[in-house]
Amino acid sequence: MELSWLSWLYEAVAHVIIWIHTGYSTFLAPDGGLTWALTIITLTAFMRILIFPLFLKQMRSSRKMQELAPKVQELRKRYKNDKQRMNQEVMALYQGAGANPLGGCLPILAQFPIFISMFTVLQAMANGQDKYGMSKELVESARSAHIFGAPLPANFFMSSADIEGFDAGVVQTKVVLGIFVAISSLTTFLTVRQSVTRSMAQMPDNPMAQQQKILMYISPLFAFFSLNFPLGLIMYWVTTNVWTLGQQHWFYSRHPMPEFDAKGNVIPAPPKQGLIAKLRKTPPEEQAPPPPPEPKIIRQQPSRQPRSKRTGSKKS
Repeated sequence: MELSWLSWLYEAVAHVIIWIHTGYSTFLAPDGGLTWALTIITLTAFMRILIFPLFLKQMRSSRKMQELAPKVQELRKRYKNDKQRMNQEVMALYQGAGANPLGGCLPILAQFPIFISMFTVLQAMANGQDKYGMSKELVESARSAHIFGAPLPANFFMSSADIEGFDAGVVQTKVVLGIFVAISSLTTFLTVRQSVTRSMAQMPDNPMAQQQKILMYISPLFAFFSLNFPLGLIMYWVTTNVWTLGQQHWFYSRHPMPEFDAKGNVIPAPPKQGLIAKLRKTPPEEQAPPPPPEPKIIRQQPSRQPRSKRTGSKKS
C-alpha cells in the first residue's frame, strides 16, 4: 500500500523512528524488544500530540451540538412533516452557533495518512528493505527485535517457516499477536462505548441511537483485520486506542454534560477540580464564625396618663 503522493510522509516517519531509536539506544540495547517497543510508543504519542488541537476542536464542536440538543429537538417536532425544511433549519442553527457536525471526522482523517505511513515503513522493515532513509543496520535491528518472544515484523498469518526464520517459536508468536489484537479490539469497544453512552444520555430520543448501538458492537470486529499487520503496527494501534480512551475520559470529566432550564437554555456548570488540586488535598480555608445577632430593641411607648394626673392640671 505505497502511495507516491505520501512519499514525503514515509520519509518523515522513518526519520522520526531513527531519531527516537537512536535516543533510546544510548542507554538500552539497540536490538532489544524494549527499545523498539518504546520507540513505537513514543512515536505514537508524538503523532497524537501533533493532532491534539484537532481533538480539542472536535470535542468543542461536539459540546456545542449537545448544548443545542433541546433546540434541535424543538425544530424536529415543529417541522416533522417537512424534512427538507427541518434539515435546513437544523443546519442554520449549527452554523449560527459555530458547531460542525462533521468535526468528529477530523482526527480520523488526520490519523489515516499517518497509519498508512506507519504501515508502509514497518512493512518495508519487515521485508528487510532499507528505504525512506533507513540504514541496513536499523532494518536488521528491527527484524531481530522480539517483544514477549514475538518478532516485531511478524504477523498472525505468517507461515511457520518465516516465523522460525526470525528465531522465534510459532505458537508463542501467534499467542502474543492474538493477545495484542484482543487488546486492540477491547480498547476500540471502550472508546466507542464511552462516546456513544454520553451521546445517548444527552439525547435519549435520538433517531440515530439504534445505529450508534450497532456501531458500538461492530467496531471492535474491525480490529481483527489487523491480524495481517506486523506486530509493530498492532502496537501502534493499541497505543493510539489507549491514548484516545484516556483523552476522552479527561475531556468528559473536565466538561460534564450541559444541563438546561425549562426554556432550553444552558445552565452554567461550576468548573471541575483539576488533578493537581485533588492531589494536593488542600483543606478549605476556615471561615470566621458569623457574629451573634444583635438584640432586638423594643421601644416602649409611654402610657397616656389621665388628665387628672398630668402636670399642671388642677382638680376641678
